[in-house]
Amino acid sequence: MNKKAFNLEKLLRENIRNLKAYSSARDEYQSVTNGMIFIDANENPFNTNVNRYPDPQQTKVKKRLSELKGVSASQILLGNGSDEVLDLMFRAFCEPKQDSVITLPPTYGMYSVLANLNAIKIKEINLNSDFQPKTEAILKAQNDCTKLLFVCSPNNPTANSFDVATIENLIQNFNGIVVIDEAYIDFSNEESWVSRLNQFPNLIVTQTLSKAYGLAGIRLGVCYASEEIISVLNKIKPPYNINQLTQSKALERLNAIESVKEEVDTILMERQKLADALQTISCVKTVFQSDANFLLVKVDNATKRYNQLIKKGIVVRNRTNQTLCENCLRFTVGTSTENKKLIETLKEL
Repeated sequence: MNKKAFNLEKLLRENIRNLKAYSSARDEYQSVTNGMIFIDANENPFNTNVNRYPDPQQTKVKKRLSELKGVSASQILLGNGSDEVLDLMFRAFCEPKQDSVITLPPTYGMYSVLANLNAIKIKEINLNSDFQPKTEAILKAQNDCTKLLFVCSPNNPTANSFDVATIENLIQNFNGIVVIDEAYIDFSNEESWVSRLNQFPNLIVTQTLSKAYGLAGIRLGVCYASEEIISVLNKIKPPYNINQLTQSKALERLNAIESVKEEVDTILMERQKLADALQTISCVKTVFQSDANFLLVKVDNATKRYNQLIKKGIVVRNRTNQTLCENCLRFTVGTSTENKKLIETLKEL
């Protein structure tokens, strides 16, 4: 896309364009230096290690992410889980009861939930039978009020990555902002679209520390985009949306990147072993190719098998009611022991 052809201001809601951001005490003075007296933010003065407000810009975490991802810290926004990041996009770009977004079912359900929450129309363009986007239909569905296109790759629940040329075509020809959700990118051989951010001014990439980094409990989502887009989202985010405990734990894990890689390698090895073993189960019809930390598996009767597994103490996800996923179960890759137990139980069934 020609950067001159992209006008971020035109996509913004008028109230967001004119909004003056709240300036917190820690925005005005962030440096915590020994010997300084802080009586500016109405905090409790007695030290509990968390009696002070956290850094509203999460400077240390962003610096580390910047080093790992090869982008400027000014191109990073952190959210209370990816869901907050996604919600900020709706608030920034979509006028309630007027604008629309495009989703590609079967896909992550929160796009639709957030659209409904913000009174935004949803245009659904189902994936084709190979779980790939229908480019022509997607581009045909857009109009002047279509602000966001959500592309989940690797996709949840199908586990596959979308064709690179297809995504590039969408980014170049979609008139709004293309949001690529890369929650599972660490389990894929595909290159992250973060590496191409500077080529596409209408691109937003979201990632998370919930999957590969094993930090689902701290709720930390990451948004990568142009400085202009990040500046807008920063303006409307809650001032202290990432608490101090989350920032500390995230930094600790980001500084142990070799351990994260080892865990990912183990998960990938177990994914292959699980996929191979599932092929031998009589009730299994298809094990779909996976670029994620889970497998989508077509069985003879998903609801029946789901209930049987529950009775055996194994909780999986029944996706049979989702588009293109009839009689499909979703199995997260567990530990070696958990995966063996799943296979043994399925064989008994």
